[in-house]
Amino acid sequence: MTDYLLAFKPAIGLYGQHDPSAVLFEDGTPVFGVEEERYTREKHATETFPENAIRACLEYRDLHLSDVDRILLPYDPSLRSEITGHYLTDAIRVPGIVRKASALEHTLVTQVRSRFVPTRQIESRLEEIGTPVPPVETLAHHRCHAASAFHPSGFDEAVVLTIDAKGEYDSTVVWYATPNGLRRIRTYDHPNSLGLLFAIVTEFLGYRMFNGEGKVMGLAPYGEDNPQIERVLRDLIETGVDYDVTELTKRWGTGYGIERLEDAFGRSRNETRGEFDQWEKDLAHTVQKLLEETVVDIVEDAVRQLGTANVALAGGVALNCKLNKYVRESPAVDDVFIQPVAHDAGLALGAGWAEQRSDAVDRQTTVYLGPSYDTEEIRETLETNKIAYTEPNDLERYVAERLADGQLVGWFQGRMEIGPRALGSRSILADPRTAASRDRVNRFVKHREEWRPFAPSMLEEAAPEYLVDGGPAPFMIDAYDTNPDRVDDLEAVIHPADDSTRPQTVREEQHPRYYRLISEFADITGVPVVLNTSFNDHAEPIVRTPTHAIKDFYGMGLDVLVLEDLVVEKGSS
Repeated sequence: MTDYLLAFKPAIGLYGQHDPSAVLFEDGTPVFGVEEERYTREKHATETFPENAIRACLEYRDLHLSDVDRILLPYDPSLRSEITGHYLTDAIRVPGIVRKASALEHTLVTQVRSRFVPTRQIESRLEEIGTPVPPVETLAHHRCHAASAFHPSGFDEAVVLTIDAKGEYDSTVVWYATPNGLRRIRTYDHPNSLGLLFAIVTEFLGYRMFNGEGKVMGLAPYGEDNPQIERVLRDLIETGVDYDVTELTKRWGTGYGIERLEDAFGRSRNETRGEFDQWEKDLAHTVQKLLEETVVDIVEDAVRQLGTANVALAGGVALNCKLNKYVRESPAVDDVFIQPVAHDAGLALGAGWAEQRSDAVDRQTTVYLGPSYDTEEIRETLETNKIAYTEPNDLERYVAERLADGQLVGWFQGRMEIGPRALGSRSILADPRTAASRDRVNRFVKHREEWRPFAPSMLEEAAPEYLVDGGPAPFMIDAYDTNPDRVDDLEAVIHPADDSTRPQTVREEQHPRYYRLISEFADITGVPVVLNTSFNDHAEPIVRTPTHAIKDFYGMGLDVLVLEDLVVEKGSS
């Protein structure tokens, strides 16, 4: 009899605030997974219960909720009691008697609910989907992050590092992982949070917490070492294996930390989002440097202590691909696996895997767990909307020729990716060889800051030729230096400030049609690489349906739209 397990990450109540998702496991294997934002069309789907994602999981196998054997939630609210004092202190600091009393009441009520009725709110929402509700179990947040990193890594043993803003009470955890389980080695309790530190600088620079951290990482190479900035930051925080950043993070949210930075630097936060002077670039450079220094120190200390040089990473901070590069390049590290869905949306994967032995879990090579749409369904949509299309005999060659001619292509194929990166299923593609290509995608397609770099998809066998120490990198979550004699081939997909790049390598079995497209582009141009960015407009989630793709195609500066076997081009009628 088939065993069905539903793991999902809510973003309500006791279960966090952002990136809800759901994953259906069938006999221990994830068979469908999707983020709620792909349905709500609001990036990160904050303060949202993942009802659409749950229903999609059930529909994938034509299940009712009662057909599921167990439900797993990647939070254990009872663990919040570990830092009750922190919550009470925050409430006491609220100004005004009435507001203080309200904050204290809210804090105490939340603590009681966490202890005695942690799943009641979730069960009530599930009853709206179906009854009876299967047994609901809770798992510790960072344990789920750790399982998401180690179980699909293929490692026999590893140091696992989970880093984010906050779990129930923890912000960074070092684990020793074997097939016998995950053992906590060291816990850095909230508010001693590297994720929150980086979020504070992100908001100081004018972006939003949980959304702009990647932009700050991309800004950092434009900065330089600035002794004055570094001295001020080192006076405020301690880095390294015994790091302490609570002078900035002691109160939840970013407001307190921003005020401390304004006082320390004698200047206000940036109010012109996306525009930076050199000082602000230097600040991004410095906080990135201190983050890398700290995490590498923690990793190297754990490697020495535990006697294994395999390292696995998860948690929102592990989306920082430049940080991951420094971990991978450490002389103490032999091999690294980073969970591609490293942020909170990946907790649903970790919850399902955490219930298994790691040696029973297959190595993760793709993230194509979302919905797909067949050609006939797409044809009907196009004809209903009187949109002209063609059906080339050799689709991959046809599209490769368009790319080689400098056209910009929306590429919609197969099952949608779970996670923040488009990896050839819901992608925008362009010629990687010229800066003009990069600038056109930034200005007319993505409608974003022109200084931001793009990433390449390349044939896996080409990685050693194009990347320094290049090898398989299927998830676009690690950065590499570009081979100097190949920089001219990749001008649109390397960081202009340091010639680094964040590649996706592609094997034929991972995505056959995408592999053939890149191969055809290589046959035409001699370059086995395409520019790949996610198929979405600025501040929008990745497209899920053909209708989403059609809407964005006509609202963006794309030339060609490929929907499975069918092609739509601007100006056709």
